[in-house]
Amino acid sequence: MAEQYQFRGGVHPAERKELSADKSICEAPLLDKYTVPLHQHIGAPANLLVDKKDTVKRGQMIAEPGAFISAAVHAPTSGTVKAIDTCSGPTGAQLRAIEIESDGEDTPSDELSPMNNWKEADPEDLIGRIRDAGIVGMGGAAFPTNVKLSPPPSKPVDTLIINGSECEPCLTADHRLMLEQTEQIVTGTRILAHALGIKTVYIAVEANKPDAFQLFREKCRDTEVGVQQLKVRYPQGAEKQLIYAITGRKVPTGGLPMDVGAVVQNVGTVNAVTEAVLQGKPLYERTITVTGTPVANPGNFRVRIGTPVRKALELAGGIRHETRKLILGGP
Repeated sequence: MAEQYQFRGGVHPAERKELSADKSICEAPLLDKYTVPLHQHIGAPANLLVDKKDTVKRGQMIAEPGAFISAAVHAPTSGTVKAIDTCSGPTGAQLRAIEIESDGEDTPSDELSPMNNWKEADPEDLIGRIRDAGIVGMGGAAFPTNVKLSPPPSKPVDTLIINGSECEPCLTADHRLMLEQTEQIVTGTRILAHALGIKTVYIAVEANKPDAFQLFREKCRDTEVGVQQLKVRYPQGAEKQLIYAITGRKVPTGGLPMDVGAVVQNVGTVNAVTEAVLQGKPLYERTITVTGTPVANPGNFRVRIGTPVRKALELAGGIRHETRKLILGGP
């Protein structure tokens, strides 16, 4: 283990993770319709590649990156483009969106083929695959992953940290991924290390997830990946605090992790990288937690991009009584 440093400040809010921590990830059923925003990442909106009445396949790129800092968008299922309109985003802003009516077949696209020889692959090819798969930060920031993996020559990176802290109260989606996709996350970690050309790699897990910590210790025993258990304190999972806890390096005010030679990726992002590289699967779905005391059956669910919030709530049995607030993200 690396020496652990203690960042200043921090709090210990009620975790409320017991509502869903023991609930295995459930696959959401296929919907009749999905509304997919073109701007669901930090950076420029994606540029449309389809027209109304076009037929699409699951995983087909339907919008390409609109700038260097942007991300591709893919169809969550096969079907027909019924409309190109707007929808309300998580902040309430109106976003341009593609409405896809499912054909019920869920036919996959073959645009991306598996890269089984990733250990011999050129790093630029791996970064290109991650770009083409539309992968962005799954911890909340949604920053395009290929951009993070492309630091300028003036800012060399020597350390990769995989964020398994999930310090946010109530959320357990990352915890379940770490338990159910352990080997896939370890593989994705090694893929990212190869893409960056570095050997100092850590998977960081807060101490309130000892089961995930032990699984990673076992899976990483014969690899170059170190596993670090962190003290439980919010916001341990924030990039600057996490980098300091692992390396003792302080990201300057207004600076980025690459300014201190580090790259941080969330475990959900790493899982998506493995899928993109080994399976040729773009990012068209993700794992979420639907939880809270008004929710009938809190749990963790794998849902397609473009799923309405009301449908996500239905997966958890709906809301039992009137609630004061609905929060997208952590509380």
